[in-house]
Amino acid sequence: MKRALVLCAVLAALIAPAAFAQEQLMAYASVEQDLAVNLFTAFEKETGIKVNMVRLGSGELEARIEAEKNDPQASIWVGGVGTNHISAQMKGLTTPYKSKAAAGIPAQFKDKDGYWVGLYLGPLAITTNLARAKELGITPPKSWEDLLKPEYKNKFRVAFPGSSGTGYNVLTTIIYLNKMDEEKAFAWLKKFAENCEKFERSGPAPTNYVATGEIPIAIGYAHDAVRAKAKGANIEINIPKEGVGFELASMSLIKGGKQPVLAKKLYDWILGPSGQQIIADFYVVPVHKDTKANPLAIPLNKIKTVNQDSMWDAANKARLQDRFAKEIGNK
Repeated sequence: MKRALVLCAVLAALIAPAAFAQEQLMAYASVEQDLAVNLFTAFEKETGIKVNMVRLGSGELEARIEAEKNDPQASIWVGGVGTNHISAQMKGLTTPYKSKAAAGIPAQFKDKDGYWVGLYLGPLAITTNLARAKELGITPPKSWEDLLKPEYKNKFRVAFPGSSGTGYNVLTTIIYLNKMDEEKAFAWLKKFAENCEKFERSGPAPTNYVATGEIPIAIGYAHDAVRAKAKGANIEINIPKEGVGFELASMSLIKGGKQPVLAKKLYDWILGPSGQQIIADFYVVPVHKDTKANPLAIPLNKIKTVNQDSMWDAANKARLQDRFAKEIGNK
């Protein structure tokens, strides 16, 4: 009897870790680092499922998912400019999922076949650190054309279009403002690049550096700047008067992902009340009809935007990124 009890105890010790091991999900994220951490921490608290994350810019993550297409290392991609999600869909890198939780997302903000769903909107903006501007004797630029002026040379940063959805959004915005004349747009972009101090790898980076005063001016999404200002950064936010492009940050499931069940649980949760509230708290403009935006968020209906065509942006992305790299390069 004693021998049998010992044997049972040994077996129980061997089985227990497997039985009670925490479920873990591998996810890719292109939202701001703090937003990703807040989302995944809250998801784990509510569900017990731990999310292991790799956070990169949307352009970098699309390239990574494509490189891993024969052996996907993650099952879900959260956030990032919608153009990249559409491009990934066109390449066969994502898989459709029609979540019941997506019912509150208007049709124009999600793929009809369920390949991607929008999370929030955000316009481009120019952000200026007022203390640095005063120190340098410059005024905050208020237009795209202002950025070509000599006084702003080497005083601003923007994300590189080849690695960042934000940077690519800037590129396409200039094309739209030039009425789809790419020659005129690239002539302008060359002058813009000559004045730019540095191209960053990710979209939020320039605004983060402006908030700390490392650089005086940045081009990025308005919600990153609004959040920095709400935290006390001495900055001014201007929407270029000619008009701006905007992101529809989106979410997709990765084709062939090894954890589809857990990925769908996270997908549903992010579209639910808890996930949507966390997103709204980051000063973006939520697209879910039942989610209220933070009062400080900058809504698109209050500013001038370009007539943006995300499908065109996605279909021409590789070509335009290649042209930018060849003709302008990465500073």
